[in-house]
Amino acid sequence: MENRIVKLYTKNSTVPLKVVPGHFATNHSHVNYYIDMTTLKTRVSEATDVAQTLAGKYMLNTVIDTIVCLDGTQVIGTLLAQELTRTGLHSMNSHKTIYVITPEINGTSQLIFRDNLQPMVEKKHVLILMASVSTGITVRRSAECISYYGGIMAGVASIFSKVEEIDGYQINAIFHQQDVPDYQSYAAHDCPMCKAGQRIDALVNSFGYSKL
Repeated sequence: MENRIVKLYTKNSTVPLKVVPGHFATNHSHVNYYIDMTTLKTRVSEATDVAQTLAGKYMLNTVIDTIVCLDGTQVIGTLLAQELTRTGLHSMNSHKTIYVITPEINGTSQLIFRDNLQPMVEKKHVLILMASVSTGITVRRSAECISYYGGIMAGVASIFSKVEEIDGYQINAIFHQQDVPDYQSYAAHDCPMCKAGQRIDALVNSFGYSKL
């Protein structure tokens, strides 16, 4: 798959988005592009660029006490917290501490915080950080989880999002549908690629891909 990678950029960021065309199956849907965010989530230089770009969307107008990292975005979350609390920076979060945490996911895909992490959510302004938003299922589950543990949703940040908002929550993303204009997501039972007999290239999730 590596030789099929295409790098995309937006006008306002140096962050590269790597996409691979094909037929891929996720936990929730079938998609016609695999968006490879491996280096964005693990290489400090790229993760820093992502964090700095996302910080600009919250710096002046959003209080954030806790960042909840999904999809393996812990490196970005840590750098984002540092950016939002940097000394001397004009920010609503300057000189404050921001918690960076990750929930457990149980067998029914519910998000769970153990007792020791719950104080970092309860009565806190919580930012959900994701790698990508496609169907909105994870955003809804995250919002329900934050509400259940008494937190206050401060927003949803993502590297890529197919949608602008979910249930009234704006998705602040670096890349959008228009940056990958023919990106499509289908329910597994209604996938035109499957109906056309096109084999699935790989199973994909936040950890990466497994070829079939």
